[in-house]
Amino acid sequence: MFGINPQITNLVVILGLMQVSKKIPFDDPNVLNGVRAAYVLSNVIIVAIYLYVQMQINQKKDMTTLKYVEPAPMGSTEEGKLITTTVHAYDTQQLRGLFKSQLMGVGMMAVMHLYFKYTNPLLIQSIIPLKGAFEGNLVKIHLLGEPASGDLKRPFKGAGGLMGAMQGGGEVKGDKKSIEAAERSGRGGAKEE
Repeated sequence: MFGINPQITNLVVILGLMQVSKKIPFDDPNVLNGVRAAYVLSNVIIVAIYLYVQMQINQKKDMTTLKYVEPAPMGSTEEGKLITTTVHAYDTQQLRGLFKSQLMGVGMMAVMHLYFKYTNPLLIQSIIPLKGAFEGNLVKIHLLGEPASGDLKRPFKGAGGLMGAMQGGGEVKGDKKSIEAAERSGRGGAKEE
């Protein structure tokens, strides 16, 4: 979206939707069912997008070798591990992570809505994950047809900011110098299928 950081646009969308959701009469069963339907439709669209991307990945079946150094777990003193895989396997692994993340979001929303009776997040979660799906690297490459270069070059850069730091610390390194250093030190090197 015009080169603006997706985290900034998410914040703007969330703040805007919070103001809108204050004016929506969620106590009206028809309105509540409409918002629920929008949430379900949003998730069905996301799953359809991911299934299409999966079909494209399997259709292309790019067996180009991909080497990168996976960062060590946060708090660990050991160095990163060398991973040797294919573009097809890497994309499939990344897509599996996207499916898992979407399922976790639906689970959290189900608990918040069904158990705690929160209704406002339904509206926000109908839009933010859908926006996030279209901003994902795999969707940009396999659905929108953007070339896998620059920011879309594999291995993909990790999530920035606080969440990126909490999920694994360092950044995945795909540069030749890091790969050669990992090969020399004998860290990893096992081929993942």
